[in-house]
Amino acid sequence: MGAFEDERLLGYAAAQDYGSHIRSGSTHRTAKLHDLYTAPGARRRGVARALMRGVEAWACARLLRYVFWYANTREAGPAYERMGYTAADAGQQGYLFFEIDLGNPATCIPHPERGS
Repeated sequence: MGAFEDERLLGYAAAQDYGSHIRSGSTHRTAKLHDLYTAPGARRRGVARALMRGVEAWACARLLRYVFWYANTREAGPAYERMGYTAADAGQQGYLFFEIDLGNPATCIPHPERGS
């Protein structure tokens, strides 16, 4: 998905639905956020936040339970934390792990209203 202003691309998000799990079926369907990018001139204007809301809405529409991603500890990790996401150790130096638990997909509430 992309964010545009006057036909100019401000940023994009790329996520992948991993589909049903072999053991748990669709109960714990998961997606990975592969990339979220905001053009330098569009940063700190809410573009990334809007794209993340779009990713969450997409995940809810697909009845996903989790969305996860990794982010570097320099720029990306702090940006996600400013948006209200909580980081965990990624097990690799220089990276953080993030995960959104969307709970019951039928009653999915987008972040930040969810309070996670």
